[in-house]
Amino acid sequence: MSRSDVGINRLSRRDFLRAGLVFGAGASGLAAGYAAVPDVFTRAVYAAKKDGVSNDRVLVMIQLAGGNDGLQTVIPLQDSTYRDLRPKLSKSAEGALSIDAKLGLNKELRGVKSLWDQGKVAIVQGVGYPDPSQSHFDSIRVWETGDPTRRQVDGWLGKTIARNYDSAGHPLVGCACGATGVPGALRDLQATLTVINGQQSFKFLGGDEMERAAGALYTSTPGIYGALFDTAVATARDTVAQLRTSATKYVPKGKYTDNVRLAISSKNQLAAALQLSAELIVTGTGAKILHVTLGGFDTHYTQEARHDSLLAYLDSAVSAFYDDIAAYGMSDRVMVATWSEFGRRPKENASAGTDHGTAAPVFLIGDGVKGGLYGEAPRLDSLDRGGNPQHSVDFRSVYQEILQSHLAVDPREVLDETFEKLSLVRDAALRSSSPQLIAAAG
Repeated sequence: MSRSDVGINRLSRRDFLRAGLVFGAGASGLAAGYAAVPDVFTRAVYAAKKDGVSNDRVLVMIQLAGGNDGLQTVIPLQDSTYRDLRPKLSKSAEGALSIDAKLGLNKELRGVKSLWDQGKVAIVQGVGYPDPSQSHFDSIRVWETGDPTRRQVDGWLGKTIARNYDSAGHPLVGCACGATGVPGALRDLQATLTVINGQQSFKFLGGDEMERAAGALYTSTPGIYGALFDTAVATARDTVAQLRTSATKYVPKGKYTDNVRLAISSKNQLAAALQLSAELIVTGTGAKILHVTLGGFDTHYTQEARHDSLLAYLDSAVSAFYDDIAAYGMSDRVMVATWSEFGRRPKENASAGTDHGTAAPVFLIGDGVKGGLYGEAPRLDSLDRGGNPQHSVDFRSVYQEILQSHLAVDPREVLDETFEKLSLVRDAALRSSSPQLIAAAG
C-alpha cells in the first residue's frame, strides 16, 4: 500500500467532510483548535481568506449546562414559602449578598455582585418558554434554536452569523471555546465556525495518518471539488496561524484559574475558555460571537456544596474575563450572557437536591448593559400542577434585545417574530455599511 493510501479504507470522503477539519493550535491558556468546515462546503469557507470584521460589538454566551437552580442563584430573602419548600437549601439566604430588600445573590457571586454595584449586571427573572419540557435534550434544543415548537434545526447564533456576518468569510467570527464540537446554538450549514478545544500541538487529530488521508482525499478529488477542498484546508491552516499570532500578542490581565475544588466535576475548563475568548477579542481576530460551557448543574442530590462551588468557579472566571477585557479598553464592546436549559423545581427533594424545573434567571454583564432587575421573581405561592412557577419573560425577548440592541441585527431574521421589548442595553449598536475593525493589541 502506498503512503497516499494510508487511512483511506478507514476514512470515507463523506465521513471526512462531515467531521470537519480537526487540528490543534498553540493558543495561550487553552492551546487548541478544531476548525469545523461544514460538510456542504459553504460559500463562506472558501472566501475565508480576509480579515474583515462586522462592527465592533462582541457577544459571549455562557451555557450553564444541566439546569441551573435560579432560586439558589438569585435568592428570595423574605419569602416564607421558599423556606417551607426548601428547609435545608433555604439556609443559603442567611449569607446571600443583598441586591434589594427582597433578593440576594448567592454568597459565592462576590465578583458579579461588585459588577452589579457598578450598574454592569442585568438580571432577567423568570425566564422560560410556553409548554416547557423538563428533558435536558428537548429543552436545550429549544434554547439553542430559539423555537419552542421544536421545528427549527439551526441554532439562533448560527443563523445570526450566516445572515449577518458570514459574508465577510472570516473563520473566527463564530467560535466555541473549550469545546470539541459545534454547540447547537452555533450550528448552521451556512455559517463558518471554529471550535477550539484543548489539544496541545498543531496537528490534525489522528496524527500523521490523518494528514496523509487528507492529502489522499484531495489528490483523488477531481475538478472544482478538489479546489474547494484545497481552499478549505488552507483556510484551516490560516486560522491556526492566526491563533498562534494572537497568542504572541496577548498577555492576560485578569486572574484566571481552573485550579478549583468542585464538589463534582464540571467537565469544562471555564476560565481557560474565557481566557481564550478574551485573547480572540483583544487581538483583533474578528471574533464576534463566542460560546463557552460550564457543566455540572444537574443537582439532584446534596446540592448546596455542589452548586456553591460551581457558582464560585463561574464568578471567578467571569470576573477575570471582565478585568481582562476592561484592562484592554474593550469592556464597552463585549456583552456576557448566561443561559441554562431550565431552572430547578422550587421544592427540594429527599436527597437535599432539586429536580428539573422551569423558569430561571438570565444574567447579562458588561459596560453597555443597563444594570438592574427585569421581569418578575417566581411566584412560589402559585405553582403549576408540576410544582413549578410560570415564566414571566419569554427567553426570546432576551435574545431579541441581544440581537437588536447589542449586535445591531434584525431579530426577525433570526426569531421570525417579535416579542416583548426589554430595554437592557444602554446605547443600542448602530448598523454600519463600513464596519469598524477591532484593533489588534500591541
